[in-house]
Amino acid sequence: MRRAARPSRAAVRRAFALGALALVLAACASPDAAPPPKRFAFIPKALHIPVFEYARIGAEREARRLGGIEIIWRGPESTDEIRQKEILESFIAQRVDGIAISCLNGDLLTDAIDRAVDAGIPVVTWDSDAPKSKRQAFYGVNDVEGGRALGAGLAGLLHGEGEVAIITALGADNLQKRLEGARAALAAHPGIRVVEEFDVKDDAVRVAEIIASASQRYPDLDGWLSVGGWPVFVRNALDPVDPSKTKVVAFDTIPPAPELLRAGKVQLLVGQKYFGWGEESVQLLADLVAGKTLPQVFHYSGIDVVTPDTLDAYLAQWQRWEAGGDSNEHR
Repeated sequence: MRRAARPSRAAVRRAFALGALALVLAACASPDAAPPPKRFAFIPKALHIPVFEYARIGAEREARRLGGIEIIWRGPESTDEIRQKEILESFIAQRVDGIAISCLNGDLLTDAIDRAVDAGIPVVTWDSDAPKSKRQAFYGVNDVEGGRALGAGLAGLLHGEGEVAIITALGADNLQKRLEGARAALAAHPGIRVVEEFDVKDDAVRVAEIIASASQRYPDLDGWLSVGGWPVFVRNALDPVDPSKTKVVAFDTIPPAPELLRAGKVQLLVGQKYFGWGEESVQLLADLVAGKTLPQVFHYSGIDVVTPDTLDAYLAQWQRWEAGGDSNEHR
């Protein structure tokens, strides 16, 4: 009786490969297999602006808490409106599951945002809105309120009289609204005169040059008001300013701003919910992806007005935010 031929090694390898493939296909077909994570694209105004790093931390922290979410963080290297639009359009082409964006120029981005929403990709804005678009939600401060807090704060420091200069950046919806609020608050004091408004183009390096030249042009200037954090993002931007005669109020409370406040270089800061930009935007996108109807479009976080008297309490709260505590405080 002839002995059966043994299968060749190649045949054994083919059989093994087919068996392994069958196991993989079976696992994929299993109802217990974990679905792929939802991909949420986050687009800050620019990667070089330091406040947005806290938004990234908040987004990734909330994604881990909820589970099943991947954060894709990408933005222009500098404040380049066209580049930001290109990044937004690339995420639409990739068919990500959700988009959260801080808009450099909301009007420029409106068409692309509308196309994303029409394609079934939910979009929320944070920090800076695109109010004419179809975005489903905005999370951030009420910027008019924030601007009024700056204007009222400076007017109080000057006892309603003096010459002041304003620092802003043109184009972004949030900065324009802060500017409107600041102007209105200062206009309530006839003794205050705005000598000039400076466009720093969202550049913390440029602001140092402007403050230096303006301090020479206006040697008797009584106050500076900045609707963004540019003067407090770099330690030496305010070196030309004599705090004994010129008061400074500015948006943003991230380091090194608290040190400048304690040193007397700044007299009042208005803070935002930086970690909340990421945390709340992830939660809003998760709700939209799940088919939930949001109760409102605008989700205002409130502002933090920080003075030398409240600085220590604010820094203690900041440490809790950094550690991930008080996660519902801004909701």
